[in-house]
Parts: sequence; C-alpha cells; structure tokens
Amino acid sequence: MRETLDQWPFVIAAFAVAILATLALVAWSWIAMRRAEAKRERARRR
Repeated sequence: MRETLDQWPFVIAAFAVAILATLALVAWSWIAMRRAEAKRERARRR
C-alpha cells in the first residue's frame, strides 16, 4: 500500500485553471478590442 499522494489530480486541476484563465484573458482582450474599434469608428464619423 502506498501512502503518498497521487499527484495527477493536482496536475489536471492546474492545467484546468491555466486553460480557463487563458480563455478568460482572450475573451477580455477581444471585448476590449471591439470596444476600442467601436470608439474609433464613432470618432472617425464626427
């Protein structure tokens, strides 16, 4: 019987957190980009 902790659940959780954080950052950047483009278009029309 092994008494050490199995490390794979922690590794999988770390990967999941990293992937979710990356997707959140990409979404946030995309929204900011769209907002900036809309602001530029409004300024261009004036």
